[in-house]
Amino acid sequence: MKNKADILEGNISREILDVLLRDHTTQRNIFWATKDYEQWGEGYAESDEIIYEKVCDNNKIIPRVLKDRLQQTARSRDMAEVFTPSWVCNAQNNLIDKAWFGREGVFNIEVEENGIHSWIPTIEPIKFPEGKTWKDYVRDNRMEVTCGEAPYITSRYDATTGELIPVERRIGLLDRKLRVINENVHTSGEWLIAAQDAYKSIYGFEWQGDNLLLAREAMLCTFIENYEKKFGKRPLSASIKYIAYIVSWNVWQMDGLKGVVPNSCTDNVVPSLFGDDMRTPCRGCTDGGYHNHTGIYCLIKDWRAKDPKTNKLGKKIRFVDLFK
Repeated sequence: MKNKADILEGNISREILDVLLRDHTTQRNIFWATKDYEQWGEGYAESDEIIYEKVCDNNKIIPRVLKDRLQQTARSRDMAEVFTPSWVCNAQNNLIDKAWFGREGVFNIEVEENGIHSWIPTIEPIKFPEGKTWKDYVRDNRMEVTCGEAPYITSRYDATTGELIPVERRIGLLDRKLRVINENVHTSGEWLIAAQDAYKSIYGFEWQGDNLLLAREAMLCTFIENYEKKFGKRPLSASIKYIAYIVSWNVWQMDGLKGVVPNSCTDNVVPSLFGDDMRTPCRGCTDGGYHNHTGIYCLIKDWRAKDPKTNKLGKKIRFVDLFK
């Protein structure tokens, strides 16, 4: 029986999956960025793009909790991949909301019994502090760095147990925004606009392509599941595709220490008339930090700023330029 934590890529339409696989910085697809799939042959090398046919072939991309212990250990050792229990994600997200609301226990109450940590969701609609509205909360930017499968963004399942979490108990940064929308918006058209605002305010980046795809899929499914719970039907394909497009921009593939596409830095080469080209290593890699890299700097969108080329909202910016 299929574990509900695992989203079968074959059940996602090719049109939508192609959007989720897109890398807007390179104008190609995201790539594997891991050697874990090389055993499957052509198209699965570390530098190969992830394409529709490969991810739909025998369900090779699965959440960490379903991987065997040896593979989990290897990824922890080689890529510092560590996944956080939902109760820890909840406690840390609660700290963010405590600062924003100025009080504790806004979305849930943390509990512990016999060494087992959990939470009890609050029942009453969320009340907002003076000078702030539910729309302010929905539009406030949040980011999960090195997001893995994005357990801080959406808690569809516990990343350490694989247990599916009902919509009303979810504690991710995006889940909380959608709860606020569900409590304050009651028509489909207004709900979709508010949900788009919520998705445009959630960011995350990840090195490994399989994790990145899992994160994007989880965010897309969260949209569908919330809409279905609110309105009792599936959203239209056009609405699903637009959310997938937002997610493909806002959750991107990046070397978080450099701000560039993983493994894209190369040596500087100065051609020589005598055939011995002079090579010097990437200055940014040598010095450390975000600047002076020869790699491809990652682009993201500021959805509320106008693009000077098109005069439309959705300005493309380099992620590293946020640190000026």
